Amino acid sequence: MYQIMTADEAMDLINDGDVIALNSFLGIDIPIELHEALYKRYQRTGSPKHLTAISSAGFGAWDENKAAEGYIRDGAVDKVICGHFGAMYSTKKLVLEDRFEAYNLPLGCISHAIRAQAGGLPGALSKVGLDIFVDPRLEGPGINNISKDDSLVKYVELDGEEFLYYKLPLINVAIIKGTAADRKGNISFEDLFTAGDALSICQAVKANGGKVIVQVDRLVARPSRPHNTIIPGCLVDAIVEIPPEPRHASYESLTGSFEIPYSQWQDWAEMLSGRTKTKNVVNTSAEIIGRRAALELKPDDIVNIGVGIPETVSKYARENGILDKITLTVESGGVGGFPASGKVFGAVIGADSIYDMANQFDLYNNGGLDICFMGGIEVDRFGNVNAHKGPGAFAGVGGFANITAKTATVVFCLTFDTEGLAVEDNDGIVTIKNEGSIPKFVNDVRSISFSGKRALANRQRVIYVTERCVFELTEKGLKLIEVYPGIDLEHDILNKLPFKVEVDERLR
Repeated sequence: MYQIMTADEAMDLINDGDVIALNSFLGIDIPIELHEALYKRYQRTGSPKHLTAISSAGFGAWDENKAAEGYIRDGAVDKVICGHFGAMYSTKKLVLEDRFEAYNLPLGCISHAIRAQAGGLPGALSKVGLDIFVDPRLEGPGINNISKDDSLVKYVELDGEEFLYYKLPLINVAIIKGTAADRKGNISFEDLFTAGDALSICQAVKANGGKVIVQVDRLVARPSRPHNTIIPGCLVDAIVEIPPEPRHASYESLTGSFEIPYSQWQDWAEMLSGRTKTKNVVNTSAEIIGRRAALELKPDDIVNIGVGIPETVSKYARENGILDKITLTVESGGVGGFPASGKVFGAVIGADSIYDMANQFDLYNNGGLDICFMGGIEVDRFGNVNAHKGPGAFAGVGGFANITAKTATVVFCLTFDTEGLAVEDNDGIVTIKNEGSIPKFVNDVRSISFSGKRALANRQRVIYVTERCVFELTEKGLKLIEVYPGIDLEHDILNKLPFKVEVDERLR
């Protein structure tokens, strides 16, 4: 039977050595007050310590002094397992200092491994991750020098097929953010942006004899409609009521509490933009890339568009009159509508459906997308892409590996080089005013997030759209298939590549 508690009382349920699952998605739907109460307890008593923190999508607040950053920084956590670390400003720096063990697994594979525990299974099989960094035959999921746990990902063969086997430590504490708890302890999520892994986490924790702690905005007397209850009260141990701070009305567009027609998507997106953007820079290269990449869209496509440069695809899809003829999806479980960006990435304006995150990755893993648009840090001569690990920095692979693993058409959107690149676009005539000092096309990528070899075996169509040209992946490697007006084939492209590429005869 659940109990109503204060945040401090609820944190007393957590013991040294516990394995905590957190349901946040990057920077959204975070129970900030529970994290702060845990930090206060640790500062006061030195306990709980030796914790393991697990989150499919990460649990930062885009602020190194909020959420879990404090107690991680001060030493309460021994191990972090996440799909993405981007919103965890302090934590991702400390990882590279070997302050604690840290592991990066594909977001969807963590989600499915949690669901496996909920069903009484030790782990989850997946083809996602084969031939990329997480594959133990290459690097494995450890990020730093002290992350040596080889039980998290194993290569296995079953019935003549290759798989990776993802196995998480047994989760025995859930820290969840919900909207309301009724008198039976049922938890609804109507004012939140996503349900994420909430149900699977709670089922797994209870199966493992652990404690489920939920922070809600309010307590209500009237039970929620059964279909609106995400977590039934029988799975809940502690409910902490924390009335939310007022927020701008634009955030209501993300809750699904009212219909938002296509004609209003842009208006709501602009209202959100000033409050949620992490950066606001006009980038000519990105505009050129987005304009060309958007031409790959067809009516009725089911689509995923990544963050950064790929986000410009939606702008040109609107200009081309196709945005309302495709279905956009986002990793957190949203289908339809218009995915938000910046600090509320994972939320959706005017979604048609928002379901459990594990179900979204069922769709992605099995080739349910027609096309995706992804960014990249590096591309090599084999068509491999590194999208998760830069020099002396990392963010994590997130849902990238799942999304690109089997999607029929994969469009990578990236500049030819970076750091100082200056490009001019005059009515479609492209001029390179200044080259960047860091090449993006290299002989061998630093770490593999996407395997060209695996894509060819899967018969996927893969293209690489830059601000000056387009490459396509073939059995021989990269093939140059388009050069934009104003660009010199030899000077601006071939002479700057560290490897030879096939050139389409039409360009000669």
